[in-house]
Amino acid sequence: MTVVTRRCRSLSAIALLNVAVLVPFAGVAHAQSQSFPAPERRKIQDMLDAVRKKIAEKYYDSTYGGANLQSAYDSASAHIRNAVAPDGALGAIAWFALQLNDSHTYFAPPSQTMSVDYGWNMAMFGDSCFVISVKPESDAARQGVRVGDQLVSVNGLTITRDNLWQLNYLYRLLRPQPRLQVAMRAPGSEVRVFDLAAKVRQRSAIVDLTGSDGGRDINQMLRDGNNDRESTEGQYVEYGDQVIIWKMPTFIVPLEQVRDAINRARKRNALVIDLRGNGGGYVQAMLELVKQVSRDSVVIGTTRERRKKSPLVAKAGGADAYAGKLFVLVDSRSASASEIFARTMQLSGRGKVIGDRTAGAVMVSLLHSLSVGMETRIFFGVQVTDADVIMRDGGRLERVGVEPDELLLPTSTDLAAKRDPVLARALTLAGVPTDAAKAGALFMEKKR
Repeated sequence: MTVVTRRCRSLSAIALLNVAVLVPFAGVAHAQSQSFPAPERRKIQDMLDAVRKKIAEKYYDSTYGGANLQSAYDSASAHIRNAVAPDGALGAIAWFALQLNDSHTYFAPPSQTMSVDYGWNMAMFGDSCFVISVKPESDAARQGVRVGDQLVSVNGLTITRDNLWQLNYLYRLLRPQPRLQVAMRAPGSEVRVFDLAAKVRQRSAIVDLTGSDGGRDINQMLRDGNNDRESTEGQYVEYGDQVIIWKMPTFIVPLEQVRDAINRARKRNALVIDLRGNGGGYVQAMLELVKQVSRDSVVIGTTRERRKKSPLVAKAGGADAYAGKLFVLVDSRSASASEIFARTMQLSGRGKVIGDRTAGAVMVSLLHSLSVGMETRIFFGVQVTDADVIMRDGGRLERVGVEPDELLLPTSTDLAAKRDPVLARALTLAGVPTDAAKAGALFMEKKR
């Protein structure tokens, strides 16, 4: 079997926020009837050892932010020894990595043989959590869940801005569930509790990359990859002759794509860059975007590694830099590179930031692919922060986020009606007065 892994130095797309473990070692009592033989337990202990070693070697701060790594390791090891099921033991490794209270250091568990599609997504707006999408064919849609419904709890856990990441990490990456019990309220209604089933798909524990299965596994990977590309491609709307809107869902893009986006804007008086939902990406893509909108070189700040500090500087765009008005839209899901770009535009006076406070997940990290076992290999990983980012004003964005120049939040009724007051405000400031309903329809019209 051929195994393909990828390591890239990036500002992680996963926005882990202020860490306060919801359920330490969640799942301990789950499935007590499962068989958990000693060799499997030993492999999970080996996984913990490998994760600890990589963090000890690569973490940017030799003091680990004051965390007692030895004590956390001892606790996790004890739990693995006493766990009644593999999922509880794996939860101990996740808990161990999260003790650093770091947005970009976390355990990436072995691939699940079961994939789940919950059919709906949620996000924070200010201090409230709302449904932002529902697939028409999902169980959630059949039961009447709608965009704009306010989330209260998931599986009995109250949702806050500080712990939403934990729910996503637990139920999407660490331990996907075939169904979730969700308490929510529609606009103007009382709280209701839903038992929402996910769409479950069983996957092979071994992926054949040789083509001996007729290409089935390879074709599925290609389909999944195409779906990923569709969801991360930028979109553009030309609003009259004055403004262009660039919805940029990720910084995991080639530099040429950044240059192309700015080239589209050159003859426009204003550019709106929509970074809402953009969880970050490549450092170089962020630096390229700063360069493309800045005539002079821009000192963004400093990256602090374990043994050195390095200036983080975007080169001058010169006469080719975009010189029009610039507006940057952000929300609670804007993280890492998105936050650094937005804050740089504020500090340099180059652009106006509108929307919600950002995620506060700003570190530079590297994903390390690991494995244990001899006859049967188990592949997993750990993402480790190898540099902190200090902005040019001496401030840090980690666990703080970027406060927009104009704080503007859509309401539950805005979401339900697909109105976009944030984009409407940016367009109005750009010289083309627009209402929230028309702004919300722009990208829907683009898709048709």
